[in-house]
Parts: sequence; C-alpha cells; structure tokens
Amino acid sequence: MWFLTDEQRMLQETVRSFARTELGPKIEHLDEIEGFNRESFYKMGQLGLLGITVKEEDGGTGLDAVSATLAMEEMAAVDASTALSYLAHSILCVNQIGVNGTKAQKEKYLPKLMSGEHLGGMGMSEPGAGSDALGMQTRAEKKADSYLINGSKTWITNGPGGDIFYVYAKTGPNKRDLSTFIMDSTMPGFTTGKKFKKMGMRASPTGELWFTDVSVPAANRVGEENQSVRAMMKNLDLERITISGISLGIARACIETATQYSKERKQFDKPIGAFQQIQERLTEAAAWYEACRALTYQAAKTWDLGLMVGKEASMMAAKAKLQSAQMATQVGLDAIQILGGYGYTREFPVERAMRDAKLIEIGAGTNEILRVVIARQMLGEVADALTSGK
Repeated sequence: MWFLTDEQRMLQETVRSFARTELGPKIEHLDEIEGFNRESFYKMGQLGLLGITVKEEDGGTGLDAVSATLAMEEMAAVDASTALSYLAHSILCVNQIGVNGTKAQKEKYLPKLMSGEHLGGMGMSEPGAGSDALGMQTRAEKKADSYLINGSKTWITNGPGGDIFYVYAKTGPNKRDLSTFIMDSTMPGFTTGKKFKKMGMRASPTGELWFTDVSVPAANRVGEENQSVRAMMKNLDLERITISGISLGIARACIETATQYSKERKQFDKPIGAFQQIQERLTEAAAWYEACRALTYQAAKTWDLGLMVGKEASMMAAKAKLQSAQMATQVGLDAIQILGGYGYTREFPVERAMRDAKLIEIGAGTNEILRVVIARQMLGEVADALTSGK
C-alpha cells in the first residue's frame, strides 16, 4: 500500500521471513494431526509481535492497526492457523488489557503475554450466545472484594492450553450490564472442555471454558462494573479489520500457487494458462484480492487516524471483513479448480487454504450479521421496520 511507512515495510518483511522459516515447515504436519505450534509464540515474543499494539511505555512495540493487519496477512499466507491463534492472543487479549487495563493489571499480565510465556485468549461466545453476544448467560456475582463467576464459553480460540483469558460476564439485570475480567486458567473452578475437531484452522486449538464458582479478585475486573459493552464492540471492530488480513494472506497464497501452476501445467501441448477460462479465474481472483486489500488497509489506516468512531467504524470494519472473507473462500475454491485433481489432494496447499478461509465467514461476525450491521448504518430504522412491526 502506498501509505506504508519504512517501519511497516520492515515489519512486513520480518514477518514474511519468520512465516516462511518458522511456520511453513511445520504447518502441513500440524494440520494433519491438529497440533499447535506453541514454540512459535516464544519467537514472536522475541520479535516484539505479541505486543504489537501495546504502547511502548507498557512494554509493547507501540505499532498500529495497519501493522497488526500486515502481520496477520504475512503469517496467513503461509499458516492461517497460527495467524488465527496470534490474533486471539494479540488483539483479543493483549490489546484489550493494554487499552483498557489498569497500570497494575498491565504490569501483572502483559510481560508474560508479550514474551510468549503465557498464551492468551478471549471469552465472549457461549453455547446460546454467538451472534447475539449480549445474550450471554455467564454471570459474575459480587462477593466483598471478589466476584464469583459461573457459566461457560465456547468456540474459544486458544481455549485448550491457554493461560490468560479476557472474559465477559453479566453483572446486572439488564442485557447491557456486562463487565470484563482477566482470568487465569489456574484459578480453582476454571476448567477447559473438549478441544473441537474442525474442518479448517486445524492447527489453531479451539474449545470450551467452564467456570464453576470461580472466585476472581475485584482487582481483576477491567473498567467499571456493567460498562464493558462499548469497549467490547470497539475491539470487535478492530478484530474484524485485522482478521481481514488473514483472508488476504490466504487468498494471496492461493493466487500465487494457481498462477505458477498455470504456467507449468500443460494440456493439449500448451500451458493451461493459455486457456481463457483459466485466465478468467486468475484475473478475477487477482482483481478481487486487490479490491479487498485496498478496503481492508483503508479501514485500518482510518482506524489509526482516529477517523472511525461509533457506527461508522462498525460499518467500515464489517465491509472489510465481509468482502475479504467471501473473496478468500472463493479464491480458494477457484485455485482448487485450476489445479484439478492435484488441488483436491494435499500435495498442494490450496485445499488447506480453502478450508481455513471458510472459518472467517463465520468467526468474528458471520456474513449474515455483517450485512445487518451495514444495512442498519445505511438505512437506519428502515432496516428494522419489518421486525419491529412498523
């Protein structure tokens, strides 16, 4: 992108090299066995990637949304699974503590999270509250100088094996009475449920968190009681921008693989790239990728400039994620088609890339929910007229 700084371009090259040397050699095997590249997080910590958006005075790298999105794209072009776990750690946990935590909370939790010694995640989704995040049932009851938390969370990236979680819970009678707590997996009553077997992102562990009378010190509450909704929604916008970078990385890798294959593979005594049907798929994929890349980095840059606020921010983030996620899945399918039988096997990475891409059409806001977010911003109350009876 034309507006990247020298520092951002250096970051891009650093992460690209790291992904190729540290992630690339392992991902095929880890995808096969549903393993996790835990060692990579220690090395990310050494590179300063785990605190990428945390202020320098708090021990972080002090970079921005554009930088975080670049890191996501470069990792995902090689290993989307680790990129997803990295997002859950750095954006959903570390960034949240860095932005919203007290000085004491930052000093206690950030050092080990940013070094990679601790693995982080976020607890928001529940068995009966996915798209309707405000419908969560996990409750935190005030008990003197602590809270007693009961409930469960599901679809938690880094849930199995995670150490520190940024958890939302109900603390009042109203739907918007949400509070946030930093929870340590070693707290009595905190257990992890089964690790899910998934179609894609198989090298990124996903599972359940269970809370049975977990006593959490009041000092671990982040922000004021019952006042977490705004911060939750704001970080959700940042998540949608940065996760779009993962879609971009997946698509770019598929386009590169399919293009090279189209130059080398011959049928009827000519490279298949000479056939117009192949050219059409490749050129449409490349153009859609560039359009989504421009939209995503525009959203990231606008966020960094402080020009995205409230509903406008939500709409821009939703647009970037909606288009990028759909694009990556379709580009993955087209790459498989171009490679034919080879694309359907695991000899080439496009089969894995397509499986990984599909997750982003579901996580961090489904395509359907994102369309609702955009429509409400465009149409106002008209968008809700049918369900409200107007």
